[in-house]
Amino acid sequence: MIVLAFAIFAFISLLCFCTLAYVRQRSLRDFPGPKPNLFLGNLYMVIFKPLSEYLDIMMELHDMYGPIVRIHDGPLSTALFIKDVKLIEHILSSTKLINKGKQYKFLHKWLSTGLLTSTGTKWKQRRKILTPAFHFSILENFVHVFETNGNVFIDLLKKEVDKPSVDINPFVALCTLDIICEAAMGIKLNSQVTKTSEYVRSVKEICNIFGIRLYSIIHPFLYPLTLNYFVEKRAIKIIHAHTDSIIEQRIRERTKCVSDKNGVYELSHKNDVDEFNQKKRLAFLDLLLESTIDEKPLSRLDIREEVDTIMFGGHDTTSSAISFALYSLANNPEVQQKAYEEQKSLFADLKTAKPTIAHLKDMRYLELVIKETLRLYPSAPYIGRELSEDVEYEGKVLPKGLTVGLFIFAVHRDPEYFPDPLKFDPQRFEDTRGTNPYVYTPFSAGPRNCIGQKFAMLEMKSIISKVIRNFEIYPSTTQKELQLSPEIILVSKNGVCISLKNRL
Repeated sequence: MIVLAFAIFAFISLLCFCTLAYVRQRSLRDFPGPKPNLFLGNLYMVIFKPLSEYLDIMMELHDMYGPIVRIHDGPLSTALFIKDVKLIEHILSSTKLINKGKQYKFLHKWLSTGLLTSTGTKWKQRRKILTPAFHFSILENFVHVFETNGNVFIDLLKKEVDKPSVDINPFVALCTLDIICEAAMGIKLNSQVTKTSEYVRSVKEICNIFGIRLYSIIHPFLYPLTLNYFVEKRAIKIIHAHTDSIIEQRIRERTKCVSDKNGVYELSHKNDVDEFNQKKRLAFLDLLLESTIDEKPLSRLDIREEVDTIMFGGHDTTSSAISFALYSLANNPEVQQKAYEEQKSLFADLKTAKPTIAHLKDMRYLELVIKETLRLYPSAPYIGRELSEDVEYEGKVLPKGLTVGLFIFAVHRDPEYFPDPLKFDPQRFEDTRGTNPYVYTPFSAGPRNCIGQKFAMLEMKSIISKVIRNFEIYPSTTQKELQLSPEIILVSKNGVCISLKNRL
């Protein structure tokens, strides 16, 4: 009797599941897309493929079905992947459609609900607090941070000269980690010297797991039973311990501070005084420690989630972009030569040059190189949104609650907007007048654009120009092509390899 009852229950449950799956898979039928499997949706197309093939699969689907593709990312879940620029503009420019996609919930154990993952009132409050930390008027304070950490980076690269192949990304990642810690947190981490890479390694582990979970058939309820759950748990423990130590160190330093009448803190030691003996502006972390919401100071968790967010955004995305830029220069010698000639025009002695913010602003060709790099290799290949209201577009309705993936990678490689899209051609950004700004969004766009994009551009110019002044960059003799993988950010699963020779 019990067996019969269980069998009936199982049959009814299966029938309900199949009915619900059928109804869900019939939704959005006005939009084209591949036929789903009843039990897997469209995940059958990717679950046995490496992450490095996902971008090619999605590009092929857009070629087959057009700029808006319906994807069933499971039997009960439907999403739209979009490379239609007008629709992307409508979503990104909206002050209402600012909710992050459901996939960002995978990051909550790490980043909680900081600036990247929060929505609504909390996001608006945090954005208002943090924007002044990256205002262009104070970026000059960070140039010496780029310079000193960049010098350490160059010294390390000198040991790699004349090797047939060097994966540049691990070197860049430690450099950008040191830069963001000193510039935003007021802490000298010196990870390049100590080779402290446990934090960087843990971030990469989480990013990889995030990419896997996006296309996994394993239900979140069962995720704690997987090996990746324990890898992620360990990585988060390491990252949070690292973040907590930075916060604690800054708090200890601030106890030695005295406040002057302008509210600018002057530490008793020299680390917070620049080379011109001028008191620095408040660092990002100091702003958090002093900020209040509804007349209440931010909690330690509030502070940590923003520090975790800016640490990730300030080192991983930038290191990825710098690495791809150096790779592109290695594989395009004529572009590299023009960038080198620009450096020669700016400095009398390239080896001893100390760029000012004026020099960095004058590196106009290098900026074109960076823009072209971010076109081909955008740090965020997708931008996810969950629609907070119905969106009408060309006679069709995208319903409230729908997850959409704005396929930035595909837009950046669309020949309609970028002729000969696989060619590395910085000149295409020399005159962009009349171009829809939403065809190129490496820093996102609209109200949720990247808060630190000006900081990042100056940092990239500083580090890349320093490499150009010191080395000739050549392609790796062993790496054939990049294996691009869409994790939280765009990475190459087989590294970003180049070869270096000293400039005479």
